[in-house]
Amino acid sequence: MKQLLIIVEDDKSLNQGLCRALASENRQVISCQNIRMAREQLALGGAALVLLDINLPDGNGLDFLQEIKAVAPTLPVIMLTANDTDMDIVEGLEKGADDYITKPFSLSVLRARVNARLRQATESAGRQVYENGKFRFDFDRMHFTVDGSAVELSKTEQKLLRLLVENHGNTLSRSFLVDRIWTDGAEYVDENALSVTIKRLRDKLDAQDYIKTVYGIGYKFEWENPQ
Repeated sequence: MKQLLIIVEDDKSLNQGLCRALASENRQVISCQNIRMAREQLALGGAALVLLDINLPDGNGLDFLQEIKAVAPTLPVIMLTANDTDMDIVEGLEKGADDYITKPFSLSVLRARVNARLRQATESAGRQVYENGKFRFDFDRMHFTVDGSAVELSKTEQKLLRLLVENHGNTLSRSFLVDRIWTDGAEYVDENALSVTIKRLRDKLDAQDYIKTVYGIGYKFEWENPQ
């Protein structure tokens, strides 16, 4: 499954250079030149890391950092900025940044820091067991239970469930889910395959009240017990 990295940088040439430098076979990089674009991308869900400038045309990156952390506290955010005083760095870290890199910077160091944060996030997610009164999902051991009874899920169903659960409460678009689940190189995947997989997952988990359809957009997992 590809990692999704979002770059928020208003300098177009620098943004494009960062996209080229950080893209890889297992990583998709999304270019955003302002906060509005970044907010729209984050709303789609699935981001693995945000690389964020402070001085942006439509707002302050530190304010946006706090907005991100309020919604997704475990999402790694690395500040990449020309604001390089000790006070700037301390402020960025105290407001929730996972790392703070000042311009000019070494591309190799930036790449290493991005890779380290992504690796830490992946390892942390891999160890996590999601559990509430009804479900227990252990993705690392591929063990899933509903009301204490084991349920067998296919690889595709596991991919879908993991995306929904790791982004619980957030709506994931149909196109995003298709792109992230069917990564075998097929040029075209019928979106009906997603509808079928959603139905199978709901039926197997007795999760009709938890896996919600957001009409015209996609799906979301409501982790809390619906009232």
